[in-house]
Amino acid sequence: MIATPNYFSPEEYLQLDRDNPVRHEYRYGLVYAMAGGSDNHDRIAFNLLREIDDYLGDSSTCRFHSGNVKVNYQDDFYYYPDAFVTCDPRDRENRNIKKYPKLIVEVLSKSTQTFDKQQKFTDYQKLDSLEEYVLISQKTQQVECRRRTTDNTWETVTYTAGDRITLASLDLEFDIDRLYRNLD
Repeated sequence: MIATPNYFSPEEYLQLDRDNPVRHEYRYGLVYAMAGGSDNHDRIAFNLLREIDDYLGDSSTCRFHSGNVKVNYQDDFYYYPDAFVTCDPRDRENRNIKKYPKLIVEVLSKSTQTFDKQQKFTDYQKLDSLEEYVLISQKTQQVECRRRTTDNTWETVTYTAGDRITLASLDLEFDIDRLYRNLD
């Protein structure tokens, strides 16, 4: 990620992002152009979204979103997660920005994995609605699920090849192999 060196207000960022064909993320006044993803990155995200879509079916409560909808917290950040689920009716008020996700997923890339694991996780923890943050590796069959506990701390469960993944926030289970189908 490369930051634009000038400070932007949230309003300026939203105008920039709306008028620009390149998507940008916003963090504490800095604007970051989003790096392009690989075919494997795209495929993993698609496979995950298919699992979630099949599970949710025609749910009238929960909605899942791909990397084209922003998650926001106050004036602190606007991010485009690779996938997320919200079940909060307040998130139906704005078609482009959601504030109450219960599950957020990032597919890790070499250029973003440190940011996703550290700064983004720190930021996402501010979202009271967030129950689970999932990091999916492209290099190996590895999925890290960070879950909020009842005492508001976070526990981490890591799944590897041959494991069955549990997305506790959705009460969804599936084989890890399903995420890595049809990769090059």
